[in-house]
Amino acid sequence: MIARWMAAVLGLAGLLPASGARAADALDYGLKPERIAADTYMLRGREEDYSFRNGGNIVNTGFIVTRDGVVVIDTGPSKRYGEQMRRTIAGVTDRPVAKVFNTHHHPDHFFGNQAYGGLPIAALPATIAAMKAEGGGFADNVYRLSGDWLKGTEPEPANQETVPGRVTVGGHDLELIALKGHTVADLAVFDRTTGVLFAGDLVFYQRAATTPHASLKDWLAALDALQKLPFSKMVPGHGPVIDDARGIEQTRRYLRWLGDTLAKSAEQGLDMAEVLALPIPAEFADIPLVRGEFERSVSHLFRGYEAQALGGSAR
Repeated sequence: MIARWMAAVLGLAGLLPASGARAADALDYGLKPERIAADTYMLRGREEDYSFRNGGNIVNTGFIVTRDGVVVIDTGPSKRYGEQMRRTIAGVTDRPVAKVFNTHHHPDHFFGNQAYGGLPIAALPATIAAMKAEGGGFADNVYRLSGDWLKGTEPEPANQETVPGRVTVGGHDLELIALKGHTVADLAVFDRTTGVLFAGDLVFYQRAATTPHASLKDWLAALDALQKLPFSKMVPGHGPVIDDARGIEQTRRYLRWLGDTLAKSAEQGLDMAEVLALPIPAEFADIPLVRGEFERSVSHLFRGYEAQALGGSAR
């Protein structure tokens, strides 16, 4: 019962496979680097939930090849993924990895850190604290959802605190932007040299947003901040790379609808079962996983809106 509840809170529930269901017996993530700008590559995850079939390969990671070494943005969902990511990078360049950034503390973004042992792995201070506090619980639950893909994986928090601001690495002018809303701390990495913005999970595009640690108010403010940046390409945390603000706009519209729906439902005195049965607007109906993520968001957030309707506060 506890495991099922935790999986729901993480936004990972409903995925326990039929016996023996696994598409890749070799446990090969099949990582293929997609060049999206000069020196810049993305490894695209599937628009799915964790499963025994995908091993947690549901997340976008990336890397930038600079004169002084490779900068990695997020390390994926497992030690195995991190190791395969490093081999993929080595297939593109013989330059060593110089720096790793974790955008936030969800397990699909930092559980590959073990493969980068001995290297500087940076994250915002609140992200590191959350990794330490919640990593063990994450590990137990993602193993239940992905099995042997996670074998040998231990949550390894980032080992260096990120200071927001601009830093030059091997000719690339990187702006490190501290935001929050999807989680307690969300790092965006904007390469002003190429115009590529790694938005992390502040942006979901053509994949329903997850909300286990969300503050919708803060998240909407973060999206406003991202939209002011002069990016030419954006790598969302989940979904295809895009060359405009469509991902920001879709995420914003969805979060506004979600917040308005929960607030109105609480004001009208609906109970949780009635909220769960509400229809998904046509605008979002075809986005992968939207029904399940809406239901999980109700479980994550609705009690706060009920408290607000009774004179308290909501996120």
